Amino acid sequence: MSELTLRQIEVIRAVMMAGTIQGAAKLLHVSPPGISRLVRHTEESLGVRLFQRKAGLFVPSSEAHSIFEIVHQVYRQVENLNAAVSSLQKGEDVRLSFASAPSIGQFVAARTLRRVRQRFPDLFIDLNILKIEETLDFLLLERGEFVLMSSAIDNAALVSRPLAKGRILAIVPDGHPLALKEAISVHDLVKERLIGVDLTDPYGATLAQPFRDAGIEPRYNIRGRFAQTVVSLVRHGLGVAVIDEFSVAEVFFSGFVRRPLVEAASITAYVVSKQGRQMSSFADYTIAAFKAEFDETTARTNWDTIGELRTRPE
Repeated sequence: MSELTLRQIEVIRAVMMAGTIQGAAKLLHVSPPGISRLVRHTEESLGVRLFQRKAGLFVPSSEAHSIFEIVHQVYRQVENLNAAVSSLQKGEDVRLSFASAPSIGQFVAARTLRRVRQRFPDLFIDLNILKIEETLDFLLLERGEFVLMSSAIDNAALVSRPLAKGRILAIVPDGHPLALKEAISVHDLVKERLIGVDLTDPYGATLAQPFRDAGIEPRYNIRGRFAQTVVSLVRHGLGVAVIDEFSVAEVFFSGFVRRPLVEAASITAYVVSKQGRQMSSFADYTIAAFKAEFDETTARTNWDTIGELRTRPE
């Protein structure tokens, strides 16, 4: 017993709507002979007359009225399916929840979400800013799909995947004598009022590593909890610091300048997720967008050159 295909249903409905083979062909953007052959083949294979020919028009036969009613219903469902797919492609009625460390969330995340918004204009995005100790609950309780962190999370229930490696920079207030250097050494920084993050914090330990590699144990005059705090304190002339380049990734800043360290040091950004969790296509796209944004950030070869300091906008 023959069964109708979706293509046959589409053609039958088109003939029914247009009333002629030529009209159906125009609706479907195909040639009339192809429509005619398919209608004839469908009737022969089903053993049912679907249309009566009256005055050059194709009219549904009396015995096929029940079939045409179902054809209408099927076609409406296909239209609904296509509408649902279109909504999904734009992100309508869908939620993407993820989190970021403060150092990544301020600039890199904002630029990444601009990419995501262009691809999924209607996607609801829930961006959380977390401390490292909050990451475990966030992922294991499935409050979000992934977290961007500046250090790996050592837990068997989580997977930490490196996404990018950035540089650690020196930042000093505008007008500071060290701002005249093309590169600044940690030996110069320790002679100044030094601002930093708790050495027992993984992020703070990473920032302290270039000092320790040089045989120096940093002693902070002021200690902040987050990168934004450290940057703000330097901007207000309260000292100097080292910071990861993701935290100061904007093109222009006022109040301080960025310089490479003489002693090269780096920091790795990780995407952390729950072991075995299948992430949504929206999460996969966002992670790829983060990777692209990280790559653009780390491709810079200079920050605030001495020449730029005299010409950059306020």
